[in-house]
Amino acid sequence: MTISRPSSNEDDYFAREDAEKKRKLAVEHHSALDTAERERLRALHHQRCPRCGMELHTVKRSNVAVERCFNCQGMFLDEATLAKIVSEPKSGAVMSAILNWFKPAARS
Repeated sequence: MTISRPSSNEDDYFAREDAEKKRKLAVEHHSALDTAERERLRALHHQRCPRCGMELHTVKRSNVAVERCFNCQGMFLDEATLAKIVSEPKSGAVMSAILNWFKPAARS
């Protein structure tokens, strides 16, 4: 008896289905929250690092703004910023410049 491995198309299909189910659950959860609760959560988490909870700072480099946590050295960006980086013809150069900018200084 031979066991065949599912095709990548099948894997992709189930990955998309799973992502869609999670998206729908998130939309339902968001709809269930009342306005006051959403505002309370927004105030609690706005401009806070998802890793360590410290304050995030907006830093711009090459027409791209990223949120930077100077405590844990995390960099965060939203979907629109990511799309902008990916769609630029020299996106590799832009991303490289951003990453070089945030590298820790060499210690002597």
